[in-house]
Amino acid sequence: MVQHSHAVPPLTHLRTTMLELRDIHFAIQKDGEEVPLIEGASIQVPAGHFMAIVGPSGCGKSTLLKLIAGINVETKGHVLWNGRDLSTDGDLEPAEIGYVPQFSIAYEQLTVEESIESAVRLRVKTRGRAAFHELVDRVLEQTGLDPLRSRPVRVLSGGQRRRLALAMELVTEPVLLLADEVTSGLDPKSEQEIVKLLYELSRKQRRIVVNVTHSLANLELYDSVLVLHEGRVVYHGQPRALDHYFSVEEAEEIYPRLAKRPAEDWRTSWEKHRVDYYQAMLAAANDPAPAEAGARAGIEPATTTAATPGFVRQFFALFFRRCKIFARDGGQLFLQIAILLGFPALVILFALDGIDQTKRPSDSLPATLAELEAEKSVMEHNLNLGGLVSGLVMFQIILLTLMASNNAAREIAGERLIYEKEKLGGVRPTTYLLSKLAFLGLLVGIQSVWMAVFVQNICHIPTQSFGPQLTMLLLVNAAMTAICLGISSLARTADQASLLSIYLVGFQLPLSGAVLALPSIAGWITRPFISAYWSWAGIMNSLEGSYRTAVDSVTETYLAPVTVCYLVLLAHIGIGLFLAYVGVKKARWE
Repeated sequence: MVQHSHAVPPLTHLRTTMLELRDIHFAIQKDGEEVPLIEGASIQVPAGHFMAIVGPSGCGKSTLLKLIAGINVETKGHVLWNGRDLSTDGDLEPAEIGYVPQFSIAYEQLTVEESIESAVRLRVKTRGRAAFHELVDRVLEQTGLDPLRSRPVRVLSGGQRRRLALAMELVTEPVLLLADEVTSGLDPKSEQEIVKLLYELSRKQRRIVVNVTHSLANLELYDSVLVLHEGRVVYHGQPRALDHYFSVEEAEEIYPRLAKRPAEDWRTSWEKHRVDYYQAMLAAANDPAPAEAGARAGIEPATTTAATPGFVRQFFALFFRRCKIFARDGGQLFLQIAILLGFPALVILFALDGIDQTKRPSDSLPATLAELEAEKSVMEHNLNLGGLVSGLVMFQIILLTLMASNNAAREIAGERLIYEKEKLGGVRPTTYLLSKLAFLGLLVGIQSVWMAVFVQNICHIPTQSFGPQLTMLLLVNAAMTAICLGISSLARTADQASLLSIYLVGFQLPLSGAVLALPSIAGWITRPFISAYWSWAGIMNSLEGSYRTAVDSVTETYLAPVTVCYLVLLAHIGIGLFLAYVGVKKARWE
C-alpha cells in the first residue's frame, strides 16, 4: 500500500476539547485478501461542533463513524481526544460518548418513558428517585418527546423513533454524540427537525455532534461537512464552500461529480487545498462571538462525566426489564402457558389410570399349561410396565428439552444488536448474562417442577423418592437451556440459533438409546453430548427395584450411576454457561 503524507495544520489557540483522526486506515480480510475500507483519513473537530459525514453509498461513512466510536479498531493511525491517544491511553468513558446506530435500540413492548428510564438505570448513577425522574423529564423535554412519554415504542413513527434513540443517548450528557443515518427514510420535514435537534445538541455543553447521512439537504445547519469517496477524505470544511470546491451549481451534483474522477485524484487534490479550507473552518470555530452568544442563551459548560451504575443496579434493571417485556409479549406469553399446560397433559395421556404394580413371577417352574400361561402373562405385564415407565420418563425429558430450546434459543441472538449498543454504553457482559440466567432460571424452575408434580400426581412414576426424579428433570431442563443460551450468544442470527437448537433437541431421542439401543461404540461416542440420556438414566436408577428390573428387561442401554448422571448434567450446564459468556464478551455488530 502506498503511503501518503497527511500533515494536518495544528489547531492553534484552540483551548477546548477536540476530536482528531491522524492517518486512519481500516481494512478487512475477505477471501484471504486485505480489503481497505478507510485510507489515510485525517481530520480535526473542535468542541461545540456539528459535523456531517456525507458521500455516495458504500464510501465508508458508517465505517468511519464506528472507528470514532471504538466499535471498529483502526488498522493503522491514531484517534485522539483532547490530545489523548485512545489507542494507547484507553477509550473514552462509556458516559462520555453517545452512539445512535441505524437500528432501533428500544424494545417494542416498552413505552417511550420506560425506554428512557431503562437507559438511565443502566448508564447513570443518580442520587435518589427525585434526581432520577428529573433527568428523565429533562431528556423527554429536550428531545420533544414529553407529549409521547406514555406511547408504546411499537406505534412510534420513524422520526419519533429517531428522537427516542437520541434521548436514550443523552441521559449521560455525552461530550461526543455520534449519529449513524438517523434521518434515513424520513420525510423532508422530519429530516429537518432531526437535523435541527442535532444542531441544538451540539450547542449544549460544547458537545461535538457527528452525523452520518446520505442526504445533502440542510447542510447549512452544519459547522462542517466531511465528504468521503471510496474510503478517502476528499473534503472537510464549511458547507458554504462545497459548491465552489467541487465546481457545482447545487450540492446534489456532488455525488455525480465525484464519480468522474478516481478517488485517489480527489484525495490528492484535497491535500493541496486543505490548509486554506481548514483555516477558514477553524477561524469560525475559534470566534469568541458564538461562545458569548451561547452563554447569553443559557448554554451550559461541559459537565462532569456521569458515573456508570454498579453491578447490582444494572442487574436488577436488566432483570426486571426482561420480566416486563416477557409479560407484555402476548404471543410469547401465550406460547409459554400453552406449553406449560399442554406438555404435561401429553405425557399423562399414556397413563391416565396411573402405573400398575409389577407382578411377582413364580419362584418355581410352571408344571402345567395354565401355570405357563400365567407366568407368560406376568412377564408380558412387567415388560409392558417397564416400557411404559421408560417411555413416560423419556417423554417428560424430551418435552422439557423442547421447553428449554424455546426458552433460550433466541434469548440473546434476538436482541443482539441492542445488547451490543448497551455494552458500548457501559453494560457489563457478566451482569447481562447473569440477568438472563436469573430470568431463565425462573422459567426452568416453574416448568420442571410443574411437569414433575403434575405427572407424578396422576401417573405415579415409581421412583424410590420424588427428589431424584425432580432433580433430574430440573437438571436436564437447565442443561439444555444453558446449551441453547450458549448457541444463542454465538449464533449470527436469531433464526440460526433457533434452527441449531431445534436440531439439538431432535437428536436427543434417537441418540439417547432409551427407545432403540445404539451400537456400543456409537453409544459411547454420542452419549456424553446427549443431556436426555443422563437424566433418563438417573431416573431409571432411582426406580423401585421391581420396576428397575422391568426396565432392564426392555432396554439394552447401559444405565450410568446416579452420581455420574448428576456430574455430567452439571458439566453440560457449565459448558453452556461458558459458551454463553464467550459469546456475550465477543463483539458482534453485524
